[in-house]
Amino acid sequence: MAKGKVKKVVLSYSGGLDTSVIVPWLKNNYGGCEVICFTADLGQNEDLSGLDKKAVASGASKLIVSDLREEFLQDYVFPTMQAGAVYERDYLLGTSMARPLIAKKLVEVAEAEGAEAVSHGCTGKGNDQVRFELTVMALNPKLKVIAPWREWEIRSREDAIRYAKQHNVPISQTEKDIYSRDSNIFHLSHEGGVLENPWNEPEERMYQLSVSPEKAPAKGEYIEVDFKKGAPVGLNGKKLSGVEIFTRLNAIGGKHGIGRADIVENRLVGMKSRGVYETPAGTILRRAHQALESICLDKYTMRYKDFIAVKYAELVYNGLWFCQLREALDAFVATTQRNVTGTVRLKLYKGNIIMAGRKSPRSLYREDYASFGEEDVYNQKDAHGFIQLFGLPLKVEALLAIDGGGESRYRKPDYASFKRD
Repeated sequence: MAKGKVKKVVLSYSGGLDTSVIVPWLKNNYGGCEVICFTADLGQNEDLSGLDKKAVASGASKLIVSDLREEFLQDYVFPTMQAGAVYERDYLLGTSMARPLIAKKLVEVAEAEGAEAVSHGCTGKGNDQVRFELTVMALNPKLKVIAPWREWEIRSREDAIRYAKQHNVPISQTEKDIYSRDSNIFHLSHEGGVLENPWNEPEERMYQLSVSPEKAPAKGEYIEVDFKKGAPVGLNGKKLSGVEIFTRLNAIGGKHGIGRADIVENRLVGMKSRGVYETPAGTILRRAHQALESICLDKYTMRYKDFIAVKYAELVYNGLWFCQLREALDAFVATTQRNVTGTVRLKLYKGNIIMAGRKSPRSLYREDYASFGEEDVYNQKDAHGFIQLFGLPLKVEALLAIDGGGESRYRKPDYASFKRD
């Protein structure tokens, strides 16, 4: 039964099972509308050469492909990394950063093609539906958003495979392919299958970007990463583009078992989910960036920056990339990064990133200040007055307790008074 009349819709298309069956479903349920497929090349390490034929064979009028790798890194990955944003301690936001860019381009294609609707293959249980649709709302709220997973009767991948066969949709996925994956130049995520039980250890055969630490080389490898204003600009003394840096570091890091993360995270929609992520280059660059900031940022800026990093990560994870607060935080982060220029040397060894050195022409670290030797720049006797002033509130409170008969702050806890279940 038709769900409405739409003349033209642009579908975010990966060529996978879900988006392949969405093409005929849209035509069958929205008045025989024209379906234009859009694919974002984010460095997902897949052959996109035959994707246009597959889209047309599925019922689309055409496929539009855009190489967004450098834009993804420069405008989304690097700002997030500079902010120090990590969701719930471990997730480096590889999927979360990619969705607003894809949705932004989806809106641009819809406007250029005169479409009145856009569509995506995100499920009704996940975060990606929010990220796509909030971006559309922020950039062009007049566009209709069609989310088949919230409308159709398909409830499993097996159902989708049967639907594809019924409508002669060419698919490569079979019922034995149990993992749901998202891939781009920044990371590769794995969900489903044995991972749905958080007690199960991930299967080694599941990993695609990295070897296990046990199988990594017995000898460590040194690398040097160059930064300019907080963004990586070179590797091992050679100036490179963002895509080149990530491509090389993914290979090097993967070889040494770097960047694996097994996470149970809180989805925006209210449930917990487990995912396993491979992020070799992103993990290396995050560690290098932190090391450079340690010598280039003053204490108070670094501590406040750590505070806003949690909020930045939350905004990105929740799909609020195109909101005023994130833009405002970006302005703050950009200011903090003005002096974060220099080189970091790291040793990669069996899943570990070992700090080997860092240097910067804007370093705040002064060996003559930190040294325990000469006192011409730091007179240790000055510390006495500082301690007296710094500890004055503690001293006043203690004297009040002694002179006024109050209770001393330091007392042995009465553990017996604690209630126990």
